[in-house]
Amino acid sequence: MKRHSVFNGFFRLYATVWVISVLVAIGLGCSRHGEEKGANKRAMPVTVADAVKKTVPVQLSAVGVVEAYKTVSVKAQVGGELVKVHFEEGQLVKAGEPLFTIDPRPFEAQLRHARANLAKDTALLDKARKLLARNSSVVDKGYVSKEQFDQSAADVSALEATVKADEAACEDAELQLKYCFISSPINACAGEVKVHMGNLVKASDNDNPLVTLKQISPIYVGFHIPEKDLFTVKEHMASKKLKAEVSFPGQNNIASRGELSFLDNTVNPSTGTILLKATFPNKDRALWPGQFVNVLLTLTSQPDAVVVPSQAVQTGQDGKYVFVVKADLTVDYRPVVEERAVGNETVIRQGIQPGEQVVTDGQLRLFPGATVKIIKSLNGKAVQTQS
Repeated sequence: MKRHSVFNGFFRLYATVWVISVLVAIGLGCSRHGEEKGANKRAMPVTVADAVKKTVPVQLSAVGVVEAYKTVSVKAQVGGELVKVHFEEGQLVKAGEPLFTIDPRPFEAQLRHARANLAKDTALLDKARKLLARNSSVVDKGYVSKEQFDQSAADVSALEATVKADEAACEDAELQLKYCFISSPINACAGEVKVHMGNLVKASDNDNPLVTLKQISPIYVGFHIPEKDLFTVKEHMASKKLKAEVSFPGQNNIASRGELSFLDNTVNPSTGTILLKATFPNKDRALWPGQFVNVLLTLTSQPDAVVVPSQAVQTGQDGKYVFVVKADLTVDYRPVVEERAVGNETVIRQGIQPGEQVVTDGQLRLFPGATVKIIKSLNGKAVQTQS
């Protein structure tokens, strides 16, 4: 009897504990549901911007390489000892400025020798002409034989040819002497000096230029575009000068502005691209040969384009979308069709109307119908807050 009473006591205790556990679980579930419901109602802080309608440029982008406008490999035209270097490596030089001097003394001696030969043969020619003149006045009288007269005429002709050869030798010697003084043919930036003072240089040594000059103001930027864009570029080139701008990788600031100046005459069949070059004034020498730059070539402009900040456009399983803030401060999930990016903005072809507010920051916590609190407006308008 006592054992039965104990069993009944344990049973009642177990039943009581089970009932309490069930009630606690139900209470916790209701509390969690209430919290979730409250979370759904909690306003999410977001940054917004208005979709705007404006004129935007139609551009092609490419990676380009800066090239010197002109490149000259300076070589000696005569051989000899290099006795003077007139500039510093990396110096800007102007056309006509002296660069190098090769020992001129051997060439000065050659010029003196050539001039002496010219003077000697000129004197002989004068003597021969006088003799011919005397013989011509007496040949008809028989004082001079016909053979003597003919010989006098032949001597004059031969000496005239000799004098002409001497004159040519003098001109050549003068030219050789002039080649000893090497000057810059262009306005340029001098590179590394390859041959220093005291060394012997060879004439027309193609393998060993004295220095390489590069003209950097103006300067070229070469870049390639796909073959499919060739017709469009040619079409716009026919009506106007196409503007180009470049920036350095990792930077948004425009480094320089210029114009398209060259379209190659052949499409590269292995790459399906064609070479273009744009010319930039580069007066500040911001661009340097060999640099990689980002190129934007402006073809035309598109009026009344609907534009949003690029960070507003998200990518989902079904494609591109944005969150649009409605008047009641809830968000609408809106699929969109992109047309192209222009700087930090994106042109929207379909899905957004001008004036609609799109979320630009805070999208990760949003879902269709979520309530938001606008903490910042990128276009500077008054910030709306939930009442």
